[in-house]
Amino acid sequence: MKINILAFGVTREIFGSGEISLEMTNDATISNLKYLLEQQYPRLKQLSSYMLAVNNEYALPGDTIHERDEIAIIPPVSGG
Repeated sequence: MKINILAFGVTREIFGSGEISLEMTNDATISNLKYLLEQQYPRLKQLSSYMLAVNNEYALPGDTIHERDEIAIIPPVSGG
């Protein structure tokens, strides 16, 4: 299945775009997606942390991804 991933902040710079597409198996999980992203974009591993959201909800590692899901990478944020 083809999935689209929205990127924000520093992840947008890492991907070189605000959105990327990846091919994954139909039973892919968030864990699988993070692994694939870190293989294709090694700079992601350098971030102190980042989260993935699916359909506007933070996702857990075992959550399954579906083709029509809206997936976003949430980079680490700091504030004060």
